[in-house]
Amino acid sequence: MAKNTTLILDKLRSLMKSSQYGGPIQAYIIPSCDAHQNEYIAACDCRRPYVTGFTGSSGTAIVTENEAAMWTDGRYFLQAAKQLDHNWKLMKMGLPDTPSQETWLGEVLPSGSKVGVDPFLFRWESWKSFVSHLNDAGHSLVPIQPNLVDLVWGDERPHPPKNEVKVHELSYAGESSAAKVSHMRLKMAEARVGNLIITALDEIAWLFNLRGSDIEYNPVFFAYAVITMDSVHLFVEDNKLTGAVREHLNTGHEVTLHSYSAIQRFVTDLFVGGGKKTWISAHSSFALVNLIPKQHRYIHNSPIWQSKAVKNEVEIQGMKQAHIRDAVALCEYFAWLEQEIPKGYLNEVTAADMLEKLRSEQEDFVSLSFATISSMGPNGAVIHYKPELETALTLNTQEIYLCDSGGQYRDGTTDVTRTLHFGTPTQHQKECFTRVLKGVIALASIIFPEGTRGALLDSFARQFLWEVGLDYMHGTGHGIGSFLNVHEAPHLISFRVGAGSEAPLEAGIFMSDEPGYYEDGAFGIRIENIVQAVPVQTKHSFNGKKVVTFDTVTLVPIQVKMIDPSLLTEKEVSWLNTYHSKCREVVGAELERQGREKGLKWLLRETQPIG
Repeated sequence: MAKNTTLILDKLRSLMKSSQYGGPIQAYIIPSCDAHQNEYIAACDCRRPYVTGFTGSSGTAIVTENEAAMWTDGRYFLQAAKQLDHNWKLMKMGLPDTPSQETWLGEVLPSGSKVGVDPFLFRWESWKSFVSHLNDAGHSLVPIQPNLVDLVWGDERPHPPKNEVKVHELSYAGESSAAKVSHMRLKMAEARVGNLIITALDEIAWLFNLRGSDIEYNPVFFAYAVITMDSVHLFVEDNKLTGAVREHLNTGHEVTLHSYSAIQRFVTDLFVGGGKKTWISAHSSFALVNLIPKQHRYIHNSPIWQSKAVKNEVEIQGMKQAHIRDAVALCEYFAWLEQEIPKGYLNEVTAADMLEKLRSEQEDFVSLSFATISSMGPNGAVIHYKPELETALTLNTQEIYLCDSGGQYRDGTTDVTRTLHFGTPTQHQKECFTRVLKGVIALASIIFPEGTRGALLDSFARQFLWEVGLDYMHGTGHGIGSFLNVHEAPHLISFRVGAGSEAPLEAGIFMSDEPGYYEDGAFGIRIENIVQAVPVQTKHSFNGKKVVTFDTVTLVPIQVKMIDPSLLTEKEVSWLNTYHSKCREVVGAELERQGREKGLKWLLRETQPIG
């Protein structure tokens, strides 16, 4: 049932009219992110879900004096339609009849209107774009603090987390924090800057070889960092740091600690009486970038982006080992489902709970990497479906089951989707599944020059769906961290033009390979593997460029029952048989070592070669 947002909107509109908080303003923007521009956020930062009732991870709400609208992408159209009440208009991004936020504001606002937003929740690059469009329409964008949603939320707003920070040991990280800082200083010298301000939480965790739990499923902690040519500064609440963490921070170099809230004053003081050129990402908040005098700004992609994305040899081996153990849990899970579903008592939530239990039995397991998408039949068509106990469907043998899940292990992060039928799939379902599988194989097999952008690879996975007029409303691949965020910036394989899909791919980067197909009210199909970009030898080397391909590190069988073999080429059959042989060999050995007979029996049956 949709949340009734009438009272919340009434209170928010009252604050918008008040001169006490920078008003009156005619519109107020409520983004999904926090002050660090995170996709997944802590409970205290769930402002847009609080105001709208929509709980998906991506969306922007705008409230005017008379209207309320919310923009989200194709992953969430069905979910948003169910969760938004009568006060809200759903704006489906990417569809030709959906106006942009700036265009819509230009249409609905009277001339000379002010549009307010919390400047910590708006990226610098987005601010510039918004200002330009609004000015063209005769409006202005103004920073509003404190956050108006926080004022409406009041005492009911959850407190910011105070979870303990932990050391990410060198045996998992593969490179010391001091070495990483030295590498960043080399990049700073190349760019001729004296300071580097780091705002992304996963970048800070990676740089200092620390991990936290301030955001569910994401092993990060709230902090800022500043590197100069002769000092390192970490802004984090003191009560989060143990003696072991303090000792770790000062091993190999010295780190000066500050309170989390001291970052604004520190940045301002950098430029008292002058200052040096300062590097900050365009993805940082407008509020923080705006503290840097224009003549001292170097606004550019973070130097940590590519360094973090290209895993070192220790991280590569860790990721592979984590995926083997994760596959053990999934083999056990699917074998268990096959046995229990016919009994008629399992639902989407109780099934997902068992999968988490099986993962937790694996070595170095810390948590899930996101809320498990355990979806039966029509719920599978909701791309980022989150099952709730009150509304969960019973698992059955008549419909398709889609399970998208992952784990956080100390040596790696996993994300895998499998679509299965525990009865007899229809011919139409088999054709759709097979066309999705052909896309998986095509992307996994592609050979391309190092430095190729993800946007150029996206259509390879879609071509077999396009042949019959089908498609899917999400990207095909995202970067993935090493015991870090399951969606790791910047790399994307996507049809959407943007920084992520334009980021160059190179050896050592891990990506997801996940085409799909979804029929509203009927079923969803997605097959997702994690792949590693690896060097490959080719007959020629055009302009001396290195060439790479993808090595699939996810080792979970793809259900043969769902495949129409007549649609596969000999090369695709060979790929599938080789993949299943590797699953049987590598994961089978681990299942046997752990004494998991049911999972092993299921694996051996599901990996038999097809002709």
